[in-house]
Amino acid sequence: MNKILVTGGAGFIGSAFVRNMLDGYPDLHIVNLDKLTYAGNLDNLKSVDTRRYTFVHGDIVDAEVVEQAMKGCDAVVNFAAETHVDRSLMGAKDFLRTNVEGVYQILLSARNNNVRRVLLVSTDEVYGSREVGSAIEADVVCPRNPYSASKAAGELLGKAFYESFKLPVLITRGCNTYGPYQYPEKVLPLFITNAIENKPLPLYKGGEHNIRDWLYVDDHCRAIDIVLRKGIPGEIYNISAGFEKENIEITHKVLELTGKDESLIQWVPDRPGHDRRYSMNSNKLRALGWTPQVSWEEGIQRTVAWYKENEWWWRRIKEGEFKKYYENQYIKRDKV
Repeated sequence: MNKILVTGGAGFIGSAFVRNMLDGYPDLHIVNLDKLTYAGNLDNLKSVDTRRYTFVHGDIVDAEVVEQAMKGCDAVVNFAAETHVDRSLMGAKDFLRTNVEGVYQILLSARNNNVRRVLLVSTDEVYGSREVGSAIEADVVCPRNPYSASKAAGELLGKAFYESFKLPVLITRGCNTYGPYQYPEKVLPLFITNAIENKPLPLYKGGEHNIRDWLYVDDHCRAIDIVLRKGIPGEIYNISAGFEKENIEITHKVLELTGKDESLIQWVPDRPGHDRRYSMNSNKLRALGWTPQVSWEEGIQRTVAWYKENEWWWRRIKEGEFKKYYENQYIKRDKV
């Protein structure tokens, strides 16, 4: 592959994928199509080689923009999405527009342009909560919030285009991903930056023992690259590290690494329909040659260090659009 379209490439995982791919493949050119909504940030891509990188400002729902960006591309990887569960509970309209209608437009344009590979980046949340065991790709999806429901719908469109038109669609389902440049609405960057600022860490009461599997962002990008190049069209691949942690455990780890104590924990009412545990089996992906290279201990230390060293990046975000969201989500809510 000589030219890849990355949609949502200014976001957290998308920008990491762009950086990793340009570093790893010296002959590769990447076109990045991004709407630059609140979580899209071109500061994430300051280090890229602009001779092999093209940025297109636009919306994946816009047929004309997608068609132009797709021209001459061998593959497309879709990261463009509304991703935050709490925001989807406040209002799901944007999630349906981007995660369903936008995916449809990408699939349609890829078919029109005879693109060789179409990879849809999805989430472990489509499986729903799982008390025991780990989900495999053949399991029935059971999304329990508007975000995961919209991602499942986008997946089903991809499968339909594969079955109906033989469009070479691949789907990845990633677990909780963390690392540098993550927008601070997500729990780890929120807790890390709040701790640095000596602000409360808003922890859901009743959700403190909920479990997530944590995957360092560069390992997630490596997995997507392997599926893009070696995966079988029409198939789904789980991306999971096996580092399952309770929410209270990661909270204590953040406090430890920032040198703060438990007095910063602030209990807030639990999220509606808060899924208890996510867990996936990734043997199918590992058979392609992937294993996580960054342990939880190494990854969380790297991540905390990055946020300590890059306050310029996150302080202006937290004083912008994020400030109003944070007030509505945490400060104006009843405490427990």
